[in-house]
Amino acid sequence: MTTIAVTSKTTGRPVAVVTGAARGLGSSIADRLDQDGFEVVRLDVGAGPGVTRCDISEASDVEAVFGSLPVAPSVVVNNAGIVRFGPLMDLSKDDFQVVVNVNLLGTFHVAQSAARRMRDAGAAGSIINITSMNGIAAGPNAGAYGATKAGIALLTRQMAIEWGPLGIRVNAVAPGLIDAGMSEPIYADPEAREARSARVPIGRLGTADDIANAVSFLAGPQSSYMTGQELLVDGGVTMSIIATLPRPRSVDGVGPTGPHLPANRPAGSSTATRQSAP
Repeated sequence: MTTIAVTSKTTGRPVAVVTGAARGLGSSIADRLDQDGFEVVRLDVGAGPGVTRCDISEASDVEAVFGSLPVAPSVVVNNAGIVRFGPLMDLSKDDFQVVVNVNLLGTFHVAQSAARRMRDAGAAGSIINITSMNGIAAGPNAGAYGATKAGIALLTRQMAIEWGPLGIRVNAVAPGLIDAGMSEPIYADPEAREARSARVPIGRLGTADDIANAVSFLAGPQSSYMTGQELLVDGGVTMSIIATLPRPRSVDGVGPTGPHLPANRPAGSSTATRQSAP
């Protein structure tokens, strides 16, 4: 039987549950919620000091954990996730399936069990799902990762609609290029680090604290009128594709003699050609 060391009944602190909390982003998120005044239950596939073992791809594991909580959680963060890199042409069914089982199915298991505890206790709550910029902008050789994150984003909106009348808010945080967690090996390469940093409009990689801050906001009262939203925390990189494409300097002129308004036609002419400027 799963035993959770939570003392919220005596301390009066609300309970927050964070998956994938043994290291990386999950650990930073759990630390931040602890600072915010929550009694944090840290879950991970491997147990450790202060961490409860839970395989979120197994519904029975998840149900056992939530059944052992002395009170309904106030906040649940679905952070646990995995990736199996490789081109789709070569990806095995097992490598595709295991990512679906952990990322998409695991998120469903945790959110469902949490929402049931909240409903049965008549308590409001906030569920926060960690998605990814890869669920918004597809990247090559990421296997099923992007597809699962896109699925979680839509699942977030569906949960928000269905569970809103119960007082349960459901939102998502989509990290961009973050120098933490599963991305640490990428940024250990100096060339990759420099090249990727240069593509971010604000000029730097994100940190685990950047994501923890977004989660803290969605967990707190400042976001009480938000549900079904996906916060993209990426320094602007996802929306900056046009900025990375070359364009001749000659077309960047403005005014009546610019490239989109021929000089022999007056401004305001009904025959002037309107064009977009990609």
